[in-house]
Amino acid sequence: MKEITELRFNAIAGYARDPRAVLTGEEVAYYEAEDGSILGLIIRDRTDDDFAGMAFGRDAKLRFRWTSMTDFLDSQEKARDALAELLTNLLGEPPEFHHQGDEKGAPVDFFTPLHLPEALHPDFRKIASESVFFPARGIIEPMMRWHEDLDGNFVEQFQSTAFDQRIWELYLFAVLTELGFALDTAHAIPDFIGGSLFGSIAIEAVTVGPTVHGANIIPPPPTDTEQQMEAYLSDYMPIKFGSPLFSKLKKKYWEKEQIAGVPLVFAIADFSSPGSMVHSRSALERYLYGYSYEATHDEQGKAAGKPIKITEHRWGDKVVPSGFFDIPEAQHVSAVISTTAGTISKFNRMGVLAGFDAGDVMMMRTGTVVDRDPAATFPLVFKAIVNADGYSESWVEGLNVYHNPRAVIPLDEDLIPGAAHHHCDDEGNWTSTAPEFHPLASTTEMIGGADVAQALAEFNGPAIKFWKKP
Repeated sequence: MKEITELRFNAIAGYARDPRAVLTGEEVAYYEAEDGSILGLIIRDRTDDDFAGMAFGRDAKLRFRWTSMTDFLDSQEKARDALAELLTNLLGEPPEFHHQGDEKGAPVDFFTPLHLPEALHPDFRKIASESVFFPARGIIEPMMRWHEDLDGNFVEQFQSTAFDQRIWELYLFAVLTELGFALDTAHAIPDFIGGSLFGSIAIEAVTVGPTVHGANIIPPPPTDTEQQMEAYLSDYMPIKFGSPLFSKLKKKYWEKEQIAGVPLVFAIADFSSPGSMVHSRSALERYLYGYSYEATHDEQGKAAGKPIKITEHRWGDKVVPSGFFDIPEAQHVSAVISTTAGTISKFNRMGVLAGFDAGDVMMMRTGTVVDRDPAATFPLVFKAIVNADGYSESWVEGLNVYHNPRAVIPLDEDLIPGAAHHHCDDEGNWTSTAPEFHPLASTTEMIGGADVAQALAEFNGPAIKFWKKP
């Protein structure tokens, strides 16, 4: 057997973990059989301070689950040797040895097309066929075997009409799993109900799609000039965010018995046009709290923002009141969460980090990150080589949590550690707490062939670099 990273183990078998297990056992090492058919885990008993090895094999639905374990031993080295012997013995067992008896239905091949080629989503075709997206496919496949298709149409829509929406749901599933939530699979509404050691949460996924007239997609307005971009962020995008959020509000999820007393969160992603999410974060913040900020300086001369209350957003003949959290019924929504990272590029990067082969392709990630300098008026720019030693990333990285100041059930920040948490009071005073490295937006470039050597030579440094905007 070979030792693997925690991230790889989590990508393949982490969905089987009971969040309560951390109370009794500490995970100390992870392993994989050479053929990848069996995984191993060594734990330390927190009470007795001894060690044991656990083996995970594929059940009847091809999900890795616990099947057997070693005795508890007085050292990690002895537990490792015992685990190696256990895995060797298990390699001789038939596949049925690992079946649990509680599986329902047959395993699904998520990448076998269910539609004619012309009906498949372009991004699905990329994942299913292009080698540069094999890392994304590698990390999505085991994840989707655990994602319960309560609506009955997840795979069909993932391949065709709702690829972006389904990728967003998979991203949220990955975040919740990473944060230690056990998910309730008995209810289809809302999308996720989870419980962790820190409490429970209910999440409904929301997406912003393109404007459609009949069968035609209406392109977004131009953003070539500073004035055009300001209008786009001040009015066009707040209206785009407002429409699906208000529609979700009318469904009154808080009246569902299964989430009584649980904080309800709307998780929204912008897929209104290619690359739009890179720019639209400020528009969401403006719409949620109903404030814009005029650049000024405080008494010490430091850059500051003067809050200005917004009453409405107007674009053409559309007028939407500003301030989602000001809507009376929105008091039942504890927070809105969002990120620019719920895309196929995220899955591709995480796939590389989890050890799924990217071939000879190098991934270069470029973006902006929060500048910790109190005098900073712009974010830092960063560039990173995803394949390089020293690069790390988590699913929750870059997630923003916008807390509702009027929430009937406030959301405890401890439920979503690793995210940036934002608060805004009735006077528009804004406070945020964020991790040391908190990306605001990024793009990922795939570099292959002879260009790899040139890119590495130009980068010439650590896995990630930072610099200030000129």
